[in-house]
Amino acid sequence: MNGTWIKRGLLIAVALLALAGLVHIVMPKPVLVDMAVISRGPLKVTVDEEGETRIREIYVVSAPITGKVLRSPREVGDKVVKDKTLLAVIEPRAPSFLDIRARRELEAAVSAARAAVMLTKSEIRRATSELRFAESDLKRTQSLAERGTVSQRTLEKAQLEVEVRRSALAQAHANLELRRQELESAKARLIGPEQKNLLDTGGSCCVEVRAPVNGRVLQIDKESEQVVMAGEPLLRIGDPRDLEIVVDLLSTDAVKVKPGAPARVEGWGGPTPLSARVRRIDPAGFTKVSALGIEEQRVNTVLDLTSPKDQLPPLGHNFRVFVRITVWESQDAAQVPLSALFRQGKNWAVFRVADGVARITTVKIGHRNTRMAEILDGLEPGARVILHPSDKVAEGTKVEERLAGNGAG
Repeated sequence: MNGTWIKRGLLIAVALLALAGLVHIVMPKPVLVDMAVISRGPLKVTVDEEGETRIREIYVVSAPITGKVLRSPREVGDKVVKDKTLLAVIEPRAPSFLDIRARRELEAAVSAARAAVMLTKSEIRRATSELRFAESDLKRTQSLAERGTVSQRTLEKAQLEVEVRRSALAQAHANLELRRQELESAKARLIGPEQKNLLDTGGSCCVEVRAPVNGRVLQIDKESEQVVMAGEPLLRIGDPRDLEIVVDLLSTDAVKVKPGAPARVEGWGGPTPLSARVRRIDPAGFTKVSALGIEEQRVNTVLDLTSPKDQLPPLGHNFRVFVRITVWESQDAAQVPLSALFRQGKNWAVFRVADGVARITTVKIGHRNTRMAEILDGLEPGARVILHPSDKVAEGTKVEERLAGNGAG
C-alpha cells in the first residue's frame, strides 16, 4: 500500500515538473536591453570643424621694377631683419630677339644715321670755310675803314657776317653731335640677347630688395633666375609666433557662433588641447564643394589662441587643427543620451523602464550635442531609459538590463 502511494507521488512530481517546464518554455522571456540613468550635470554644445593655422600678418614682397631677378639668396625658414636682410636682386632684362624684317629696318636706320653724320661733317667743313672767308673779309674792311675808304655801315656788315658764320659753325657742330647720338641709338636697337659681351653691366645697375619687416621666409615664389614684371610676388614673410586659426563653418552653424565664444583646439599633434577664443565671424560667405560633390555655403571664422605663451606648440602657417567652438553651456542640466531618443509623431520619446516593463514616454528636449540632449520636460533625474531600442521593444514589453558577457535577448 505504501509502495503504491510512493509511485503515485513520483508520477505526480514528474508531471508537475513537466508542466512547469512547458510553462517556462511557452511564457515570453524578458528582452535584454542596454539602459542608462537620467542624471544632471555639465552639458556643452559645440560646433566642430577642421581648420588651419595662419600667420596673422603675411607680407608679400613684390618686384619693384620689371627686370631679371637672380636666384633667390634666401631659403624657406630663414630669419630676416627689417631693412637689412637681402631678399632679391633684380638686373635689367636682356633685349628681345629681332625678326628678319625688324633687323633689316634697324640696319637701314643705322646706315641712314651714318649718312647723316657724314652729311653734317661736310656742313661743318663748309661752315668753317665760310667763317674763314668772313674773318679775312672783316680784316680787309677794318683796314679800309681805318683809312676812311669804306663807310661804318660796311664795317658793321662785315662784323655781322663773321658772327653769322660762327653761329652756323656752332650749329653744324651741334647737329653733328645730334646725328652721332642718333647713330648710337640706332646701333643700340640692333643689340640682341646673343651679344653677351655688350650686356654685361658689371653689376652696378641692379636693384636690391630688402626685408620690410622682421620675421621668417614662409614661401619663395621666384626661386630661380627669371624675368619678372613689376608687381609680381617674389616671396612671402611673416612672424610664425603671431598665429591665428581660421575655420570655414557651414553658414547654418556660423549663425550660432558669437564673437568671444571659447573653443578647444584638438588634433594638432600634441597630447593636450589648446585654448582659443572666437575673434571674428566674416560677414560674407562663399560656396565650397564638399567631398560628396555637394555645394555648401561656408563662412570663415577666425580664432585667437589664448593658451599661455610658454604652452604654445611649434605650429606654423597652414597647419591642420580640429576646433570645437562652444555655442551653449550649462553646469547643471538634466540630460539623456541621444541613442535613447526616437520620434513619436511630431514629438520626441523614450522607453522608460518601470518595474521591468518598457513604457513609451514623451519628452521635450532643448540643446543637444553629438552624445547627449537636454531634458526640459517628461523625465526626472534617476529614471532609467533604454538605449538603442530594437523592434522587439514596444509598449508594455518586459525588459531586463543586459550585463557584460550576456548574449542578445
